[in-house]
Amino acid sequence: MARSLALVALLLLGFAAAAFAADAPFVVAHKKVSLSRPKPGVERVAVSLDLYNQGSATAYDVTVNDDSWPTEAFELVTGEKSKTLERLDPGATVSHTFVLETKTQGRFQGSPAVITYRVPTKTALQEAYSTPIFELDILADRPPEKKFEWVKACSEIRGTGVCCLIRCTVHLPGRDPLKEQLESKQEETLIYP
Repeated sequence: MARSLALVALLLLGFAAAAFAADAPFVVAHKKVSLSRPKPGVERVAVSLDLYNQGSATAYDVTVNDDSWPTEAFELVTGEKSKTLERLDPGATVSHTFVLETKTQGRFQGSPAVITYRVPTKTALQEAYSTPIFELDILADRPPEKKFEWVKACSEIRGTGVCCLIRCTVHLPGRDPLKEQLESKQEETLIYP
């Protein structure tokens, strides 16, 4: 009897703890980085941190801090590396962005941003981390993007009764076109071997 009473008390305590934990904030942060080159020898790093409260309670005194960018290599151009919010309600989304500039070439692996927040029912600050970023290759020689270079393209559409004749000629640099006549669709197509 005492054993079953202790088991019931333990189960009730577990359910109470689960119900208490369900009524709490749950802060998720996503860190994104994009690179651009405003001029030769300079790389700009735009950092964006998106915060989401996916919990069922409000998070208070929310602080986002991204100190993973060494000041000897990265200069702050716009924004701040940290931001403080009074509160983050359930279901709310907040974005924080800042831009850095560097003239130092090399690889860089940033750490996740640290998010701290207060829950009214707990005395200790809660801590969360953003998603990490991939390793950045700062001022690396990047091959040009593979794009088709259209030298000449023309298209004519002629309507003759029920059927329609489409003629298109495309010339790509360094390639000789082959002409192929498709009788069923009445199209003239150029195919490159």
